[in-house]
Amino acid sequence: MSSSAKISIITVVKNGVCCLEETILSVLNQKKQHAIDYLIIDGGSTDGTLQIIQQYAEQLAYWVSEPDSGIYDAMNKGWSVAANDSFILFLGAGDRVISLPESMGCYSPFNVVYGTVMMGENTIFNPRADFHLKLYNTLHHQALLVNKTFHSEPPFCCCFRLYADFDFNQRLMKNSANFVFSPELIGYARPDGVSDHQCFSESLKVIYRNFGLLWASLAFAGYYVMRIVPSLKRLRPFQTIKAERNE
Repeated sequence: MSSSAKISIITVVKNGVCCLEETILSVLNQKKQHAIDYLIIDGGSTDGTLQIIQQYAEQLAYWVSEPDSGIYDAMNKGWSVAANDSFILFLGAGDRVISLPESMGCYSPFNVVYGTVMMGENTIFNPRADFHLKLYNTLHHQALLVNKTFHSEPPFCCCFRLYADFDFNQRLMKNSANFVFSPELIGYARPDGVSDHQCFSESLKVIYRNFGLLWASLAFAGYYVMRIVPSLKRLRPFQTIKAERNE
């Protein structure tokens, strides 16, 4: 793979006029140094979002504005049209790219590259790609690069309302993806997103589906401990951050 391996950054948005432009500008700034296709999947916004997209249309590889069935349907649409050999990264409106790996040439299509995520201005989410991923979502999409070669078809199961990205991350692990940490990969997640509203029952369904009853039981036990031990609540290990689409 060449040093100029392409990155496809996909933003999914609906009625995000208040924060979409900062996301766009963060990506366009990275295009000065990296080979990036930037794609925007809009869910048929009615608040002025479309005008912002049109303002930057010439700098986008692809954009569309049409009704969809939710965040993961939109993310699947973006995956479908992304370049086949590109590393794909997802941002919501209000998320930002802080930095990308200086060279993508050292990564194979079967490497899943992950980094750290700033959750608001004062918190850093430190990722893990070990057994902890079987218990909770330790990888966040704002700093996760997955090559489309590894999974050519749209990967997100829309039966999950909040945790389809967690499901995909677990399936990557099950399929022997080689997770590689890059300290240069840093993303920013807009606070107060959709998945700030946790649904632990759905998270357990994901774990049970991918790793069975034992791991689901361990996850439940861990969640219970976090709920009853105040000093551990700040860890919030089961939280998944995704920028809100204001639906």
